[in-house]
Amino acid sequence: MNDFFAPEFLATFAGLTTAVALIVQFTKSIVKRQFGDAGVRIYAFVIALILTFIFAPAGWGVQGIVLTIINAILVTLAAVGGYEIIADPKATKQFPEGQ
Repeated sequence: MNDFFAPEFLATFAGLTTAVALIVQFTKSIVKRQFGDAGVRIYAFVIALILTFIFAPAGWGVQGIVLTIINAILVTLAAVGGYEIIADPKATKQFPEGQ
C-alpha cells in the first residue's frame, strides 16, 4: 500500500476508527477547553458520522441512514474507548458544572 490513507481503507471499520481517533486526538484540546470531556465525546461522534456518511454509507433510504448512524456510534465507541484503555486508563473525567 503506497498511500497513508486510501478511500478503500477508510471504508472499513478499522480505517474509520483509526481516522476518527487520529482527528479527535489531534484537535481534542480545542474542544476540551470549551466543553470538557462530554464535549469531546460528542465531537468524536460528529467526526465519525461525517466520515461514515462520506466513506461507508449503508444507503440513502431510511434504513441506510439509520444503519450509517449506528455504524458511526460503533466507530466512536471504538475510537474513544481504544484511546482511554491504551493511553489514559486511570484518568478521572472532568465535566462542566451541573453534570
